[in-house]
Amino acid sequence: MEVDFKLVFDILAFTSVMVLIVLGLGVIASMMGIFNFAHGEFVLLGAYTVYIFDQAGLPLWSGIVAAPFVLALVGVVLERTIIRRFYANPIIAMLGTFAIGLVIREVVRGLLGGHYKAVAEPISGFFSIAGIDFSIWRTVIIFTTLVVIALSWLFLARTSTGLRIRGALENPMLARACGISTARLYALTFAFGSALAGLAGALIVPLYALSADIGIRFLVQGFLSVMLGGVGTFEGPVLGAAMVGGMAAGLPWVVPPVLADPLVFVIALTLVKFRPQGLMFNGRQ
Repeated sequence: MEVDFKLVFDILAFTSVMVLIVLGLGVIASMMGIFNFAHGEFVLLGAYTVYIFDQAGLPLWSGIVAAPFVLALVGVVLERTIIRRFYANPIIAMLGTFAIGLVIREVVRGLLGGHYKAVAEPISGFFSIAGIDFSIWRTVIIFTTLVVIALSWLFLARTSTGLRIRGALENPMLARACGISTARLYALTFAFGSALAGLAGALIVPLYALSADIGIRFLVQGFLSVMLGGVGTFEGPVLGAAMVGGMAAGLPWVVPPVLADPLVFVIALTLVKFRPQGLMFNGRQ
């Protein structure tokens, strides 16, 4: 019984990280029509921001709070100066964002000296329920993700700006025909997606040693999650991330770990084959 509860807890913690990463990636892909191949490096920058605050002797919490704002600013600058030039050609956009990510990764690698760096958990230790120990920090990650999902949904569903974004996300051509300024919304959307990546990086860096490649492990699974859930909705990427994250965290408990990742891809790609527009495709895009 104890093993079962710990398995569920580990799956929830890893899935929460995936949801934060994929939510921003999916919104950008859905609304802007491009896949941001630098998204993993935005996760890296969020983690690196916390490391900088830690090295400066500042509280880790201040770095975690600052990370999404720093990445939102980075996102706006990149979108206004580079990304917006690629909207007419999604293939060039993928190559361009890949190049941006490569530059970011190698710069950070140089700053880290090619080494792995450890960052302590802001809240360390465990709490017990019915004699079963659970990590406090992983619990914080789970609840933070739930709060972010709820606030994101409220923003998109209950505010005028959010409704314009949602309209542009579900049908960009109709939104432009109705006079909605998609250029401004694109900048806001890219900043939002970048901020979520930064927050994810800030939350996971105490769990994974900081290295220049910390975001790569999540990037491919993130794209697979978006494909599985379907672009064009808020719920699709979240569902895809939950499924891919759950399989990625749960399968190593039942099959050899070396087979777990390939099996995740086989299962997800099989579902995509039968549902190419994604599980949440509603036929309106």
